[in-house]
Amino acid sequence: MPTPVAASPPTKPVTTPATAQPAKVLTSGTFVDGEHPTKGTARIVQKGDERILELDRAFQTSTSGPDLVVILHKSPDVIGSTVPPAYPIKKGDYVSIAPLKSYSGAQSYVIPASINSEDFASAAIWCRKFNATFGAARLQRLSSARL
Repeated sequence: MPTPVAASPPTKPVTTPATAQPAKVLTSGTFVDGEHPTKGTARIVQKGDERILELDRAFQTSTSGPDLVVILHKSPDVIGSTVPPAYPIKKGDYVSIAPLKSYSGAQSYVIPASINSEDFASAAIWCRKFNATFGAARLQRLSSARL
């Protein structure tokens, strides 16, 4: 006589959480020195409906500046189009994104929806108090990125 098999309880369908869409890199560039040594990479990524400016782990700038902010600038060559030693920028050529969170390391900044990132060619670290550009990165569109 066969051994009876216990009935298994009904199973619930397995639901997996919706996986977040991976970030799509739209533009990327490497920082060049301005008034102070600045290094690392900046990039703009699309995550869902948001565009985010990201600074990579290698990002580093001088700790000597008060009131440092992250900006987007219209010029593809912020340092080359301004005058040393401070590399001052003109009102109307840039938009401020946010105060710099840290002098080094990976960090990200949501670009407000009211700002069209396509209107800007560079990201920069700028001292608002003294109108001094610490460093800038020309943001080049990646060939596969459609803005």
